[in-house]
Amino acid sequence: MTGDMDEFWVFGYGSLMWNPGFSYEERMQGRMIGYRRSLCVRSWHHRGTQERPGLVLGLDRGGSCRGIAFRVALRDREETIEYLRQRELVTHVYLERSLQVRLDDGRKVQALTYVVDRGHHQYGGAVSVEEAARIVNQAVGVSGPNPVYVANTVAHLREMGIRDHWLEQVAAEIERLEGVLV
Repeated sequence: MTGDMDEFWVFGYGSLMWNPGFSYEERMQGRMIGYRRSLCVRSWHHRGTQERPGLVLGLDRGGSCRGIAFRVALRDREETIEYLRQRELVTHVYLERSLQVRLDDGRKVQALTYVVDRGHHQYGGAVSVEEAARIVNQAVGVSGPNPVYVANTVAHLREMGIRDHWLEQVAAEIERLEGVLV
């Protein structure tokens, strides 16, 4: 491990990458092994309802995930953790973990991140591209339409040079479904 024990890192794999909401001293792309970005969380608040849940991102077991690691000043550590807990642990579908991230410059650091709790009732599991697109296409929550969330996520990932082929396929299928429904 080359990361300094006196450093505090946060790993983002979804909206945290482009909208962290906290101060940081360094920002770098990196890869987490053993977890993948997945539309596996049934959202019935932000992007859906309990009657018609949407799907939002979770960090699920298996594969790897490219994302952004943020080094936060130690003086801001507790404030940042409190902010992240309020943001990510609203329904406790995520578990707070410290996991290794290999930064693009070769360093390995421990980073705070949030992984999906597979035992939580909002865990949606693995779904096909077609099923994910169908669920997303019909869902709207207090933060807006679920298809907008997926399209924005894909656009931001592309801007950062991060490809997520499965998520891109879901976005393309949503566009196809919207074209069929028009």
